[in-house]
Amino acid sequence: FLVAVSKTFPLDAVRRAASAGQLDFGENKPQELQEKASAWRDTPDGFRWHMIGHLQRNKASIVVEHADLFHALDSVRLARMLDRRCEEAGRSHLDCLVQVNVSGEGSKFGLEPPELGRFLDDVQEFSRLRVRGLMTLAAPADDPEDIRPQFAHLRSLAEAARGSGVRLEWLSMGMSGDFEVAIEEGATHVRVGSAIFGDRSYL
Repeated sequence: FLVAVSKTFPLDAVRRAASAGQLDFGENKPQELQEKASAWRDTPDGFRWHMIGHLQRNKASIVVEHADLFHALDSVRLARMLDRRCEEAGRSHLDCLVQVNVSGEGSKFGLEPPELGRFLDDVQEFSRLRVRGLMTLAAPADDPEDIRPQFAHLRSLAEAARGSGVRLEWLSMGMSGDFEVAIEEGATHVRVGSAIFGDRSYL
């Protein structure tokens, strides 16, 4: 899946991309997701909103109302809140990806790799959340080959989980500067913004 990261770009840019055949769009901030999704209800068939950024628990209801896939599940407390909001909204399920910090950077959100197995066990109690795979943000690099091991690490974590009986089908990894390497390492979802919409510094 090519997820066009439309954060900070106006809804008209999303509409133009959708008219050209793009159907998956990612937002980093729940407020911006809410504004765009609320303003454009008559979306094309197959259109999907992705919430790809860190989420605070008090904004969980926005994701439940508007997102088709949440890429950044990173705590049991957040999982519990999303499950509760799904129940309150009458939503049967929410597809989620677990964010894993394979780069080891302190500035990144996400679980540390050794925490993943226990986390997957813990969130099984939340019947309205469907954990479909993993997501990561690689470290910045001038050469995408430098971060290939990080993408390979995420793939190996998913394979290990599948080996223990947890079905993780999707890997969300790779952005405008490194998505080719991410795809080679097994990405099913790439999050591409500037390569589609242009440089945000000119907004």
